[in-house]
Amino acid sequence: MEFDGTTFALEIINFLVLVWLLQHFLYKPVTTVIAQRQAGIEKTLADAQATQNEADVLKCQYDNRTAEWEQEKAQTRQQLQQEMDAERARLMTVLQASLDEERNKLRAIEQRRNLEQRQRLEEEARAEGGRFAASLLSRLACSELEERIRGVLLEDMPHLPDQQLQALRTAGQRDGVNISSAYSLDEAQRAGLNQALDHLLGRPVACTFKHAPELMAGLRLSMGSWMLRASLLDELHFFAEAQHADAKR
Repeated sequence: MEFDGTTFALEIINFLVLVWLLQHFLYKPVTTVIAQRQAGIEKTLADAQATQNEADVLKCQYDNRTAEWEQEKAQTRQQLQQEMDAERARLMTVLQASLDEERNKLRAIEQRRNLEQRQRLEEEARAEGGRFAASLLSRLACSELEERIRGVLLEDMPHLPDQQLQALRTAGQRDGVNISSAYSLDEAQRAGLNQALDHLLGRPVACTFKHAPELMAGLRLSMGSWMLRASLLDELHFFAEAQHADAKR
């Protein structure tokens, strides 16, 4: 086989033309497409990275916001618990005060009930004592006892305070003396009383005598608005009143 230079040169020319054609019409467009595709991929990757960065930022913001919400929720829960504790404490204080007030009321009612019961028992005891004393004194009452009471009265009357004696003299001289006795007085007894009163009052006075068996034993002397009591009935009344006054104190 012989080497043909012309053919070889034409083959080289054809090859170079082919290379030029390939480079001009195929390689450059392909390179351009590849470059465009590479640029698109890089842009997509850049966008994806930007999106990822944005997502990371959003996730960080979300995590921060979630942490803030948790903190706010914890603070709100704590504040609510404190308010509930404070309200519970206030209600317990109000309830305790109400219970103390009711307890004090019940204690006062119980004390008043006990006091009333004690007073009632004391009154019943005083009444029973008064009835017993009245029964006893009524059995002891006699004309001899009245005579002794009359003697004690006549002995004590001169020793009354001067102001009272002066008032008795004025009332007796103006209105006379009304004398009530548990037992009827005979003439001698009336005369003795009249004489003693004349001496006490400084001048003769008119005496009026009355039988009053309810006195049991003793006398009552009435001169105007003044009254001298010296009888078992009056002593019983005085004893009952004194006991009642002591019970009130």
